Parts: sequence; C-alpha cells; structure tokens
Amino acid sequence: MPPFPPRPPRGNFNPRFRKEQQQEHRTNHMIRVPQVRLVGDNVEVGVYSTQEALKMAQDQQLDLVEISPNADPPVCKIIDYNKFLYEKKKKEKEMKAKSKASEVKEIRFTPNTDDHDFDFKAKHAEKFLKEGNKVKAYVQFKGRAIQFKERGELLLLKFAERLNDSGVLEGMPKMEGKRMLAIWAPKSQKKKEKPTT
Repeated sequence: MPPFPPRPPRGNFNPRFRKEQQQEHRTNHMIRVPQVRLVGDNVEVGVYSTQEALKMAQDQQLDLVEISPNADPPVCKIIDYNKFLYEKKKKEKEMKAKSKASEVKEIRFTPNTDDHDFDFKAKHAEKFLKEGNKVKAYVQFKGRAIQFKERGELLLLKFAERLNDSGVLEGMPKMEGKRMLAIWAPKSQKKKEKPTT
C-alpha cells in the first residue's frame, strides 16, 4: 500500500482559491461606482464620472486604479497597474528591510589589537551600523592580560570616536567576566555616505 493514499479531488474548493487570486485593487471595469475622484500628475484633480475617467485612462493607454475604495467618492489614479504593483511591492520590501529587527553584530578585539586590524574592524562596524544593525564590540582578556583593563577601555573609546559618524555609543565600556564591552546603536538620520578614499 502506498504511504500516501491519493487525495480525493478537491473540486469544491476551487471557487475559494480563485477568489484569493483576485487582484488587490479594483481596476478599469471592476470599478462600479457612478463617480470617482481622480488624483495624480497626469490629470486635473477632481471628481469625474467613472465612464469619463475610464475613457481618460484608455486615451493614455493606462489603467484606472482605485487606490482608496472607502473614500467618498473612491479615489482613483490613472497609472500602469503592473508598474504600480511593482513599485508598491518594492516600497513594501524596503519598509520591511528597514523595520526588520536589527541584529547585533559582534566585533572582537584583544588588548594588543594593532592599527591595521583596528581599522579593518572599524570599517566592518561602520558598514553594520549603516545597514541598521547594532554593534557590540568587546575586548577579550586572557590570563594575565586582565591587568591591562585600561588598555581595553582606551581601545573601545578610540573605537567609539571612530564610529562617531555612523553610530551612538549606548553606554561607557563595562566589564563582563573576562571581557570589556560596549554597544553602539545606528544613528537614526540617514547621513550621506562619505566616499571611502
């Protein structure tokens, strides 16, 4: 006997499935109200009969798209519907990307991190902050290196100075077990990225 018995035909589910496939905005002849308010760059803003609005859309070889169905009368735009959907999805994607919970990226130093390594890690941290993530930098002390706590603090403060343009230090460096750490949050205002030289 086969592990999965064949499914019974699901004929009666089809109409529901088709309903879900409907587009999210009424367009052209789906708009069945007597009049609409037209907005947008390519029209004189105002209330028109739906027939007139449809004719204007056809003349421009575009679609009449209802963007605010609950307004009285509903608000429509004359646009290329596919392009409109594409732009809308793109905008939603960007919003989602911006609002996605920011991650905390870790950057690890030792008390003896050299300038080259410091520079390399600072560039990474700047990139993380510009992408909207937090940065947690810590100095790991091993064995007797714990005697050089102030060296770790100086390193993190130097790091804070370096990240001044892209991040905000959330508090002074603090010890946690055998490591000293500090956390930066991205600066909210979008600064223009300086070209890296």
